[in-house]
Amino acid sequence: MKKSALTLVGALSLLLVAGSAFAQSTDVRANVPFDFVVNKTTLPSGSYQILKVGAGDNTIVIRGMNIKAVKTVGTIPDQANQASGKTKLVFHRYGNRYFLSQIWVEGSDRVRNLPKTELESEVALDYTSQDVVLYASR
Repeated sequence: MKKSALTLVGALSLLLVAGSAFAQSTDVRANVPFDFVVNKTTLPSGSYQILKVGAGDNTIVIRGMNIKAVKTVGTIPDQANQASGKTKLVFHRYGNRYFLSQIWVEGSDRVRNLPKTELESEVALDYTSQDVVLYASR
C-alpha cells in the first residue's frame, strides 16, 4: 500500500515539474531592432516578451517591455524533427517589412507558427521573401 502511494506521489510530482517547465519554456524575451507585423498590426522596434496564454497551446501574447504595445495572436504548434539549439524568432522579410513567422524555444522540439495573413500574401507579390532569424532569451 505504501509503495503504491509513494509511486503515485512520485508520478504526480514528475507531472507537476514537467508542466511547470513547459509553462516556463514559453516565456521568450527579445530585442527586436525593426518594426514588424503580427496579424494586421505593426509593432514598433523594442524589447518584447512573448507569453503563452491559458492552458491551451495556441494563443500567445506579445508584449512590449519598454513601449506600449500588446498583441494577442493564435499560433499553429508544430513538431520539429529535433529540439532547437537556441531560442529564436523567425521573421519573413519583404523589402523593408518584417512579419513574425515562427517562435522556437531552446531545448524544445515544438515550434509555434504564426499563420500567413492576407497582408503578408499581398506584400509577397511584390518582393522575394527572406528569412531573418533573431536570437532571443528565455
